[in-house]
Amino acid sequence: MSARRGKGGPAPVAELFPPQGQWTEEDYFALPDSNRRIELSEGRLIMPPHPTRSHQVAVEELYVRLRTFVQERDLGEVHIAPLPVRLWPGKIREPDIFFIAKEHRDRLGESYCGVPDLVVEVTSPGTRRVDRGEKLYEYAKAGVAEYWIVDPDERTVEVYTLRDGVYEPLDKFREGETARSELLPGFEVEVEEVFRP
Repeated sequence: MSARRGKGGPAPVAELFPPQGQWTEEDYFALPDSNRRIELSEGRLIMPPHPTRSHQVAVEELYVRLRTFVQERDLGEVHIAPLPVRLWPGKIREPDIFFIAKEHRDRLGESYCGVPDLVVEVTSPGTRRVDRGEKLYEYAKAGVAEYWIVDPDERTVEVYTLRDGVYEPLDKFREGETARSELLPGFEVEVEEVFRP
């Protein structure tokens, strides 16, 4: 596609790329490197809003604890966004944190990974609806065994486990309580430690 239009003036950059609704995986993976999270859904590029400080604190605290637990027991790998996860053809998300068990190491790729065993999404005002709606459905459909929704505003950690293709709530943990995983027995975290001031 030409970068020029009309009487020799430059074309808007957006014209160099497919219109929303027509993006393919090939187009997505041809994007230039960026430190921004970019997802692909229904042929559309989605750029979640910049995270807040409280979002990043929760991600950092949970990532360190989960990664340490997994590494000490040689259970698999834990990764943090931005790293694309291909849930199915044409559906690419970038979870805040995800775990892939070592028996599923074939799902680990250099440019993107396949379906994780556990996903953590930390909500922010701009992502709360998607994290609790679309992604809850998508991760279940893809077969993610456990899904954590961490809400810095409510200071809660919700854990969902996949049963017969549908998520069932394990529990909603609040400050003063200990959030735990069913998928990874022994992995526990004090809720207030996730939301340090």
